[in-house]
Amino acid sequence: MTDTTADDVRRTIIDTLEAASLAYTEHQTGTFEVTLPGERKLQTTCRLDIGRHALGVHAFVARNPDENHQVVYRWLLERNLKMFGVAFAVDSAGDIYLDGRVPLGSVTPDELDRILGSVLTYADESFNTILELGFATSIRKEWQWRESRGESTRNLDAFKHLRP
Repeated sequence: MTDTTADDVRRTIIDTLEAASLAYTEHQTGTFEVTLPGERKLQTTCRLDIGRHALGVHAFVARNPDENHQVVYRWLLERNLKMFGVAFAVDSAGDIYLDGRVPLGSVTPDELDRILGSVLTYADESFNTILELGFATSIRKEWQWRESRGESTRNLDAFKHLRP
């Protein structure tokens, strides 16, 4: 079996992203920013970093919750038990990410597709729950403000149960 090089992985990433028609930028050789389109979370930005031994996968999910940190973080940790390829993580500012590592030798078009699919699925499926658990007060205030001004509440439809 031959060793997979960073150049091989780079070519696999480019070919896979282009075949999937995903928007991406290579900020520097081996560092990609990929935009994954979603439904609940309209888009998730995912960074792919080719390292010496592994491909790093990093995606921002949500900012530091305004409230109920313990509830939010416990929910994330419980989700981690059921996830493939990436896991929820929190940075020093409390912002929520998905993060993972894939050995360079395992980076194939199919595996990259699975990992990006995991990022998209987990970010998209968890987004409204994270907002509900960590930002309920802000959502209620947003409902009140929009209704008092006659503004559309269409993008709050997922949170009708939080309407004051």
